[in-house]
Amino acid sequence: MSWHVAALTLDNLDDLPKRCRRCVFWELSSQLGEQAAEFGSTELEKEAWVSEVLLEWGSCGRVAYMRGAPAGYVIYAPPSAVPRAAEMPTGPVSADAVLLTTMQVMPEFAGEGLGRMLAQTVVRDLTRRGVKAIEVFGEQRPGSEPGCLIPADFLRGVGFKTIRPHPRWPRLRMELRSAMTWKEDVEAALEQLLGTITIPMQSPVPLGEVPSRARSASYGELRAL
Repeated sequence: MSWHVAALTLDNLDDLPKRCRRCVFWELSSQLGEQAAEFGSTELEKEAWVSEVLLEWGSCGRVAYMRGAPAGYVIYAPPSAVPRAAEMPTGPVSADAVLLTTMQVMPEFAGEGLGRMLAQTVVRDLTRRGVKAIEVFGEQRPGSEPGCLIPADFLRGVGFKTIRPHPRWPRLRMELRSAMTWKEDVEAALEQLLGTITIPMQSPVPLGEVPSRARSASYGELRAL
């Protein structure tokens, strides 16, 4: 299955679902969000927010494509750039964490492991940038329609831990130094997504001729050979 992940920029912002492209739940305070909706300027506000975060902080999201079509996306940013975070009952977000705001997988691509793949993409990006942790406000009672919050059960399933409980909007956290404890689980999901790739050998090597180091190598070492 052909797929790739691209950084979220102004060039591909319109690849988000229309509902999400117009949504400024996280990007504006509730009062300013209502005003933007009243004046029909939410798309402009979303674009301005992405532009500002890109300039001041850097990459703030990823878009996954399958067979050339947008299949899912994720957005994250420093909590200081997310006004609505200050209004959440389980805030504030810790000063050492980046806030994961939204993650969506298009319904036609559900069940393909894209959610876990996007989560792993965020972990890799933020680990490389020296971020200590990721925090997120989960949705404890997700509805049938896609929302602006990520289901808390999914977040727990990929390694987040609840640090401030709430009947509706718990705050969860993942320490990036321990994020790779679920690496094998993510790799299994990716293998299911991508299928098994077989690399033929030009000539088989008899077992007796395999160096002793290779015979005793771990799975991870063999993958690196």
